[in-house]
Amino acid sequence: MLGLVGSPNINGNTAKLVNAILDGAAEKGAEKVIYNLSSLNIKGCDACFRCQESGCCAIDDDMQELYHEIQTADTIVLGSPVYMWQMTAQTKLLIDRLIAFLKPDFSSRLDNKKLILVFSQGSSDRDAFKPYFEYTAGLLYYLGFDVLEMVIAAGTDNLKVSFRPKLLENARELGSLVSTSSLTVPEFRKGESSLA
Repeated sequence: MLGLVGSPNINGNTAKLVNAILDGAAEKGAEKVIYNLSSLNIKGCDACFRCQESGCCAIDDDMQELYHEIQTADTIVLGSPVYMWQMTAQTKLLIDRLIAFLKPDFSSRLDNKKLILVFSQGSSDRDAFKPYFEYTAGLLYYLGFDVLEMVIAAGTDNLKVSFRPKLLENARELGSLVSTSSLTVPEFRKGESSLA
């Protein structure tokens, strides 16, 4: 199970939730690997489209390692806090570079890779950014990911994840469940997350 944390706060709310999911998977025997995107050298996509033909991005940076990790992982946990109603800049760099997983006909090179999305937000209204979260899940589905679950931690400006033991326990249980099942989602699910 691969964790990708798009927060510049390496010990923040998003990182704690992603780690809880990975820890739950590890308790069931899954190997866990985690990266903090802000500590990596990931350049912006330059739209050369050489990846469309070759399947390999021409930019030589840390994204090359992440391509390998994504391809070999059974499940990816991608987390970002909400900045300006969207994912962080660090996360967006990753998302833009995932175009390398698209073939010239825009079908995916990925084989229904399982994905859990994690968002933390200062707003206490858990639905404040719902359209954006659903848009993001739809984009990732188009890229070849099966979005199994969307975890939303709302109101983190007032109550940090560290002080929400039930939320962290639920995240751990989610990791355990995903790592021990063949759970798949054949098409993008727009239903409410059970873990919020």
